[in-house]
Formats: sequence, structure tokens, C-alpha cells
Amino acid sequence: MTDLVIFDCDGVLVDSERLSHQVLQQMLLEHGVALSFDDTVQRFIGLSHPVCLARVADLLGGDLPTAFARQLAGRTRAAFEAGLTAVPGVQVLLEGLKVPFAVASNGNRKKVDFTLAHTGLLPQFSGRIFTADDVVNPKPAPDLFLYAAQVLGVQTHKTVVVEDTPTGIAAAKAAGMLAIGYAAMTPAAQLQAAGADAVAVSMAELQRWLRS
Repeated sequence: MTDLVIFDCDGVLVDSERLSHQVLQQMLLEHGVALSFDDTVQRFIGLSHPVCLARVADLLGGDLPTAFARQLAGRTRAAFEAGLTAVPGVQVLLEGLKVPFAVASNGNRKKVDFTLAHTGLLPQFSGRIFTADDVVNPKPAPDLFLYAAQVLGVQTHKTVVVEDTPTGIAAAKAAGMLAIGYAAMTPAAQLQAAGADAVAVSMAELQRWLRS
């Protein structure tokens, strides 16, 4: 039995992964690091902001340019304001759920609030938003999912997590939760290798999994 569904935000609720990685790819190129878009995604998808910046610093020789973090945040927000949408079909999926649901993201609270508000999803998650700001160790540690379940008073084995990255799948399994992979930008095989109990390649398929 399922008493709670926890969704990741980026790539599952809001179609932000492509935009944010395009911005990061361009900024790396401007600093002399040429990565393909796919390589950028593979290196950075699913990471918390501090870990992402640490990996950028490694690519740039160990030091992060003074204004890099501020410029990345500003340019990503501008890209979101210009083109961010909800993942097609997610509104119908949420409206059809018969159990409570929440969001747990490796992003910070400010970013998650903005993306959910911009796409019209924020009211549906009122009081059920959990971010990397809430825990010391973000995904792939299980802490964020465990914290969300604790706050909402739900047992872990009755919780289903929907994630689009191996990082998130690993966190869900470490928390003792059922994990459904949403194969949008990450190949299904990678989600399965990370431990996903099932994989959906569309919102319609995900809806069928959650109903079952």
C-alpha cells in the first residue's frame, strides 16, 4: 500500500534540466571547457548546487571564478523565466492521484519555489515542499526523503519516490522506499542500474505505475 508519493522537482515536475544544463554548458565553454550537452548532463544532473559548483571548480583547475556562481544563478533564472514549463502531462497526473504527494529536491528552497510558482504547480504542494536546505546531506544520501516522510508522518516502506536521476534513485532506495525512475534525460538502463524498481518513459506510463 502507498500512503505518499514524493516527486523530484527538476525533470519530473518542471522541464528545467535541459535549460539549466544548456546554461552551464555555455558558461563552461566561456571559461575554456568544451563539453557536449550530453556530457554536461552526465556530469552534473541530479547534483546539489554546492556539489555542482565543486565539480565546476575541478574542471576549471581547482578555483571557481569569483562571479561564476552568481552569473550561473542569474542566467539560469533568466532562461527559466523565458522558457520554463511544467513537464507535459504532470498536471493531469497530480489531479488523478488518490494519495498525498510531496516534492523533495536537491535544489534550494528559493529555486524550487520559483520553478513551481512559474509553472503553476506551487499551490498543489503547499506545506509539502522539501529541499536540500532542510538537511545536512542531500541526495544521494537518504536524509531528505527520510525527513519528508517523518514530517508527513508516513512510514518509509509505504512511500513511493519518482526520480529522473541515478542520484535520486540511490537516495530513495537507501531510504527504504519504492523508487520509480522517470526516463526523460537519463536512459532507462542507468535508472535501473541505480536500483529503480520500475521505469516510466512517459507521464502516461508513470500514471499507470502509480495507479497500480
